[in-house]
Amino acid sequence: MTDFGLWLLAGLAAVLAVALLRDRWHLRRLLRWTGSPVGTPVPSARGLWGDVLAGLYRRARYTAEQRAQLHEALERFQQAAQALPEGVAILNAKLGIEWLNGRAEQLLGLDNERDAGAPIVNLVRDPEFAACLQGGAYGPPRQLRAPPRPQDILEVQAIPFGQNRTMALIRDVTHLERVETMRRDFVANVSHELKTPLTVVLGFVETLEDGWNDMAPGDIRRFLALSAEQARRMQRLIDDLLTLSALETDAPPPDEQVDMAALLAEVREEAVALSAGRHDIRMEAAGPAALIGSAREIRSAFGNLATNAVRYTPAGGCIELAWRSLPDGGAAFSVVDTGIGIEPQHLSRLTERFYRVDRGRSREMGGTGLGLAIVKHAVERHGATLAIDSRPGEGSRFTAVFPARRLPATERV
Repeated sequence: MTDFGLWLLAGLAAVLAVALLRDRWHLRRLLRWTGSPVGTPVPSARGLWGDVLAGLYRRARYTAEQRAQLHEALERFQQAAQALPEGVAILNAKLGIEWLNGRAEQLLGLDNERDAGAPIVNLVRDPEFAACLQGGAYGPPRQLRAPPRPQDILEVQAIPFGQNRTMALIRDVTHLERVETMRRDFVANVSHELKTPLTVVLGFVETLEDGWNDMAPGDIRRFLALSAEQARRMQRLIDDLLTLSALETDAPPPDEQVDMAALLAEVREEAVALSAGRHDIRMEAAGPAALIGSAREIRSAFGNLATNAVRYTPAGGCIELAWRSLPDGGAAFSVVDTGIGIEPQHLSRLTERFYRVDRGRSREMGGTGLGLAIVKHAVERHGATLAIDSRPGEGSRFTAVFPARRLPATERV
């Protein structure tokens, strides 16, 4: 081989060596980059290595963007789940806790950081809860007592998703159970209240039907009078139920300007007529001349308070009806009597439907058990509050306090 050939081979070997060294250098740079933190820029280069590293850079950037999007989506999901009124628990294949929203922590008495990874059935030891989570796809919701507050009732439903994961939805249904209990009690009370007078009326009708020709005219008139009395009792109950139903609607009361002088005169006349001279009934009407609201509802509330005082005050007692202005610009209607009074343990329940302190006395007096429930709903619809103060053997004071915004501008203090 000639000297030229040798020099040519040596040159090629040198070029290859330089290329190999350069490639090794780029490979080391690439290797160091792979071990650097996520987000570190890809090394720069020229030529073929520049194209390779540029491709890696584009892929790394795309991956980083996708990771950022997934992280943002996860954050949005967690924020949305945190805002839900229901509790949300994300569980793995072994029902270990992966994530809880704040509501789930509160309802189940758990902690997201402290209890992460622990099987939730070991922390919430309730057979219904375990049966719900282990019951398969979309099993029926189960109810259980809330671990932190046994008086509350939770409803739990398990929803499988992803790869052997479960999402548990937890709702506080205590108020729904209370509403259902109230509904059952209401139906039972109405049925009982109607059954008694209906039984009496039916008994009298059957008696008259069987022995009309053999009965004296006086007995017939007495039976008809008693039947009419029981029919009027049922009519009062139905009227009060309809009034209460109307008051429980969400529609706001009309903004009428109520003539308080005329309304108070009607309330006093009704109380005087019911008393039939057995009580000393006084009226003080020093309050505003007008009130903004529903004349019918306010009349119903004031009338119930006044007639209740008459029914539960013995003959010879005193009843004071007062309509006064208040220093804060509002007004108050109060009824004070010298009646039998009410034991303290009954005061908080007086405005419940059909709640009676003395059931026998209430029916004897002609009450339906709905009067104070009507009062409460009527005054609350006008932004007012009902205050009750009573002492057994001394009497009671019922006060409906109306805010200044319920008075015409010309009447405000």
